[in-house]
Amino acid sequence: MRVHLKGVNRSIVKLASGEVKTYWYAWRGGPRLEGEPGSPEFVRSYSAAHAARIQPRSGTVFTLIAEFKSSSEYQGLGPSTQRAYAAYLKLVEHEFGDMPIEALSDPAVRGEFKSWRDTMMSTPRKADYAWTTLARVLSVAKDRGRIPVNPCERGGRLYEVDRKDKIWGEAALAKLLAVASKEMEIAIVLALWTGQHQGDLLLLPWSAYDGKRIQLRQSKTGRSVVIPVGGPLKKILDRTDKRSTVMLTNSYGIPWTSDGFRTSWGKLRDRAGIRDLTFHDLRGSAVVRLALAGASVPEIATFTGHSLADVEAILDRHYLGRDVKLAESAVRKLERNEKRTKSTKRLQNASKGDGVDPPK
Repeated sequence: MRVHLKGVNRSIVKLASGEVKTYWYAWRGGPRLEGEPGSPEFVRSYSAAHAARIQPRSGTVFTLIAEFKSSSEYQGLGPSTQRAYAAYLKLVEHEFGDMPIEALSDPAVRGEFKSWRDTMMSTPRKADYAWTTLARVLSVAKDRGRIPVNPCERGGRLYEVDRKDKIWGEAALAKLLAVASKEMEIAIVLALWTGQHQGDLLLLPWSAYDGKRIQLRQSKTGRSVVIPVGGPLKKILDRTDKRSTVMLTNSYGIPWTSDGFRTSWGKLRDRAGIRDLTFHDLRGSAVVRLALAGASVPEIATFTGHSLADVEAILDRHYLGRDVKLAESAVRKLERNEKRTKSTKRLQNASKGDGVDPPK
């Protein structure tokens, strides 16, 4: 009887002689296995590879990674964040897992880490995520007294993104909604009229909506938010069939996974011919729309759950720096003030003369 071994990776290679050979590995990027599939040698080498993988050698970066995974800092993260970490933790393990912990105190190790990041310069976002993951592991290790210094502190970034002008205007929204399914339409309107994160919206239950307000606790901040439901959002919520306990579902009536929603969102943007705007930009757009409607910073923060400082930062640095509508509104206010000032001066001058024309 052949035993099924999970994760085994196969590689078919054509040799210089023309012979085709198949090599087997314990996992993708893992050690090569001995013998043929199903043989005792094959099973033994598979078991040995995974035993070595699970039991990190004491006194190495492997140990720090294992401790990080069991720490409250990691365990307290949401499932999607943990999945994002997992891929980059594997990169760190592969490159530096066998590095002795003592080597982290050597000033030269920072240069080695930087050189590793530089190998990913063609994908700067990936490089930054990998560096950030390594820095976080070492930060937790330092906080817990396992290492004296964190050689990855203040490492800078290779990838910079400026979303200052990344706002969903009416034309772009119209293009998007014109080709959106009813399942995606509710997601878009919900994001635009609540200003909440994608992750929180995907988990939002119908029980959070009482017909007038939506109440939720933000997963990233832990902040409770009560959102009055505007007319357009109420209309779409009230006509939507409750096919699940959560509001947002796919076409089968099943709650979306994060990956499933991102895939559907990407396809929707392609159909609409929109490349440079994201679902997250709907959150920033909600802040901007509130500001353009005349809402104050405290009012916006109460509505979206941002801190006052975050709202000010969004309006000041990221989104409204060159907003024409706000500039036009400012000019109109200035014009009205000038008219009032001139009228006041004329009245004052007339009062001083007691209504008698000055001598000629």
